[in-house]
Order: sequence, then C-alpha cells, then structure tokens
Amino acid sequence: MKRFLIAHDLGTSGNKATLFTTEGKVVRSFTVPYPVRFFKGNYAEQDPENWWDAMCDATRAVLEGEDASKVAAVSFSAQMQGCLVVDRQGRPLRDAMIWADQRATEEARILEERIGTKRMYEITGHRLSASYSIEKLMWLKKHEPEVYAKTYKMLQAKDYVIHRLTGNFVTDYSDASGTNALDLRRLCWSQEILEAAGIGEEKLPELKKSTDIAGYVQERIAGECGLPGGTPIVCGGGDGPCSAVGAACIDDGELYLTYGTSAWIGGTTREPFMDGEQVVNCFAHVIPGRFMPCGAMQAAGSSFSYMRDNLCDDIPYREMDEMVEKSPMGAKNLLFLPYMLGERSPRWNPNTSSAFLEIKPEHEKKDYVRAVLEGVAMNMDLILKAFRNYMPVKELCLTGGGARADVTARILADVLEVELCRPDQVEIATSIGAAVIAGVGVGIFPDFEEVRRFLKFEDRVKPVEKHCQVYRRLKPIFDQAYTCMLPLYEKLSSL
Repeated sequence: MKRFLIAHDLGTSGNKATLFTTEGKVVRSFTVPYPVRFFKGNYAEQDPENWWDAMCDATRAVLEGEDASKVAAVSFSAQMQGCLVVDRQGRPLRDAMIWADQRATEEARILEERIGTKRMYEITGHRLSASYSIEKLMWLKKHEPEVYAKTYKMLQAKDYVIHRLTGNFVTDYSDASGTNALDLRRLCWSQEILEAAGIGEEKLPELKKSTDIAGYVQERIAGECGLPGGTPIVCGGGDGPCSAVGAACIDDGELYLTYGTSAWIGGTTREPFMDGEQVVNCFAHVIPGRFMPCGAMQAAGSSFSYMRDNLCDDIPYREMDEMVEKSPMGAKNLLFLPYMLGERSPRWNPNTSSAFLEIKPEHEKKDYVRAVLEGVAMNMDLILKAFRNYMPVKELCLTGGGARADVTARILADVLEVELCRPDQVEIATSIGAAVIAGVGVGIFPDFEEVRRFLKFEDRVKPVEKHCQVYRRLKPIFDQAYTCMLPLYEKLSSL
C-alpha cells in the first residue's frame, strides 16, 4: 500500500526534501544547499544542474531505509519569477536568472510604453517589474540573441526538474502567474503581452493545474534520482501559493506571513485581488479556482544573513537573537533600510540599496542587529497597510525559517500590531503545501482541507501596546527615509 508523499522545496539557498506519511506525519527532511552568484550589482544567477543534483541527493537521503515503491507521489514548491532557457532536449543554454535578478529594467520600461502599467496589472494581477520572467527573457533576446535563437522553452526551477524526471515541458498556473505573461482571469498566456514583448508563445511551457500529474518518472533516470520508474510527479506550484496552503490559509480572506530569504504577506481569495496602489500583486493559486494576493519584499532573512556573515563573524544565529534582546526597542533610533537587492513591494524600485541611518557613538553591534530585524518588519508593515485598505487584519499565520526565533516574532507582532499564530511545523509550510498538492493530485486526499492533518496551532504572539507605541513613532520616519534616499539611489545606480 502506498504510504509516502515527497515534497521538494526548491528554494534560493537549497532544496529541502521532506518525506511525509499520507497521515500527515513528517518522517524526515533533508536539505542540500547550493550557491547563488550575485554580480554587477543586481544580477543573480544559479546553475540549474545544482537544482537537479540537490533534488536527487535529497530524495535518496529521505528514502534511506524506506521502501521507495511506497511513494504515492512527488510534488514541488519552488522559487518563482526565474528565467531558465533550454533547448529541445531540455538542456540548459545558460545559467538561470532567478527572482532576485533585476537587470531587465529597460525591458520593463519598453512594456510600460507598449502596454501601460494599468493595463498590465489588469491582465496579470502584477505590475511591471524587472523581477519577472518575461522581462528577463526579453533581455536575453536582446543581449544574447544566439542563446535566444536556440531556446525551445523558458522554464521555472521546478519545471526544469520535472522535465528531467518526466520528459515533459509544463508549468502550473501559479508559477505562470509569476512570469508577467499570464492572463489571470482566463488562465492562458496573454497574446497581448507576448506580442508587446516580442516573444512567441511557443517559447513557453504547457499550462497545467498544480494538482495535475505532470508525468511519471522515466525508467532511464530512476537509478539517478532515487525514485522508481513510473512514480507520479504532480506539478506543484510556486513557493508563495504553496506556503498559503501550508499555513492553512485556504479560505477566503485568510492571511499569512512567510519570513525566509525573502518575505511576503499573502492569502487566499475567491476573486482576483486588485490593489489600486499596486503594492499587492495577485497570483493564480495552487488551489484550483482560487487566487493568492501577495506583497513580497526582496531581502528579509538575507539581510540578517548578510549581517551575520559580514559584520558578526559568522556567529550562530542564536547568539544574534540574544544580541537583539539586549538592545532596546527601536535600537536607540537606529534605522535600517532593507533594500539590499533592490525592492519589490512596497517600493518597486530595482535601484535601491540598504543603509543604516542615524548612526551615533552610542550604537553597539547589538543595536545594528536589532535594527535589521526592525527595518524588515517596518517594510512588511507597509505591505500589510495595503491589505488593510481592503480588509481588517487582526491575525496572521507566521511561517518560514525566520519565524523560528521568538525575538523575530515579537518584533513583527509589535510593529505590525497583529496577533501571530505559529504552527508547529513553522519551517516547512511550503513543503506541506506541496505534499497536500501531491495527495490531492493522485486522489489520496479529497481536497485541500486535508492540510489540517499536517498542522497544529498552539503558539500565539500578541502585540504589546507599549511596544507598539515605540514603533508608531519610528514607522513614519522609516517611510520618509526611503523617499529622501531616492535621488541618491538614482545617482549611485548610474555610476
């Protein structure tokens, strides 16, 4: 009898495989790290062969000592908004431009001229940005025409791994809606956008529901990947929509916050969520017939990691959390702008950079560390404000690796002025989402309500009024600081 589901979370820093029973219990997880190459200020690339190797290694690790024939299905949650071009045999023609790559600013401007920001948002649920896949493909067509000429398909991270497993070129609606080329309401590639971009639809993969079976493990690669030939591979989805499922935010109006390398606030709605200010985007959900509004910032956990790696001598994160607790709320008015990788929500500016403001002799290392967490939280507060323009928000489910630390949860609750609920499986929300998709896809689960067998909600962090008062004084200054820095960002980016 089939009794296992495997979820792969193909993230930015590595792939985590998690083996679940069909009762929702975690058997084991295993993570294989891989690097990102950042260069030229806002370029970010990865070798797709690392994704494949990490998937194979992690699969074999979680199945060690188990009967692999009992795997009922495999599915994926993965980083979105990338651009990997492959030839007819599925061989990568170059390294993948990942979500953090912001080089395609001119291409975004061209689409703005040809379509307009309002029309683009109406079609896709997303604004124009260098973050998205179609702009990256336009950049490739212009700057590397010999590569573009050989391109058969543009794929996302999970789509490439799925192709290696099954031989098929597919993507799901959620990942497709991170390309800036999907008609959100009709769930098809937008001919209007593709024509404006000068991209042929034949360069894009076949569209599927997240719960569709993408194919089956090919016999010829079974020994390499550690899965028996014929194992069903379910499409899965982008990490944002998967994390909504993994946070049990599956009903209309439920919201969550995921804090990882990047961070976002998202949720589930029955109708497309259109934000007049275009701070919040809207994705096709992994739940068929649903949508996922989302406001995502670029450098949340990565800002904290940068602080650790470059200014804190690689000390354990636990020690950094202790430093934060020794610094007063507000970090003695030290402000941190968390725009290390350019910014998506709420700024939508690829030319931003990070900065500490109001540095004084009294500031110690512990204050800088705390200021980083507070700066990320204040940026998230601006994203939450956009949601609050349309709905009351009193509670968020908190997930992601950054959610483990109590001090981070405390700062978020006080800055955002919401009650946070943390599930027991805080670090694997995206993996749980992928596992539920796998179970629904092969008929083991009747619907997405089955996510509740995977989670327990026992931990809550409530905002403290006297703490909120401190941040209420700082938040407007934080917002104003970005505006004041705008002319400098433009000058620095032109050097």
